[in-house]
Amino acid sequence: MAPGSPLFRIRQHHGLEHATITLLSRRLPGVPLFARSDLTGFIVIGDVETATLAATVEEALARLQAGESRLAIHPNCGTNLVAAGILSGLAAFVATSGRSRSLADRLPSAILAATLALLAAAPAGRWAQENLTTSPQLAGASLARVTKLAGGPATRHRVTIAHA
Repeated sequence: MAPGSPLFRIRQHHGLEHATITLLSRRLPGVPLFARSDLTGFIVIGDVETATLAATVEEALARLQAGESRLAIHPNCGTNLVAAGILSGLAAFVATSGRSRSLADRLPSAILAATLALLAAAPAGRWAQENLTTSPQLAGASLARVTKLAGGPATRHRVTIAHA
């Protein structure tokens, strides 16, 4: 993926989103936080003040630019859920396909295969984040603005990222 391409921008924003959520979670323990990345930045959903969010994005960006690439990977990323779903579903399918036995006979094999696949899902999800869905490479990126969004049952902010 070429730097500057739309998919690379989303990967960058996703990595910065993860770093921001990681640092916010440390500042606001127990506060549920959710985020979604896109071409212009990301949206944060959760009870956080605009100034706190802006300061945290700035810190996250500076730390990623200083080489703290591990901040771009998050254990609660949706990529991990997708990896778990794909691996366990495929494992159960393979374990039960091509056999004429009854469902009751095939069910233990499907459960075992899916369980083993779930054990492999954590490292697979991490690999997918590192290589496919996030990027810690944010040279030339800066925080353009943080805007509190109106409406909705929860506090939402749009974080817009500028690129040189």
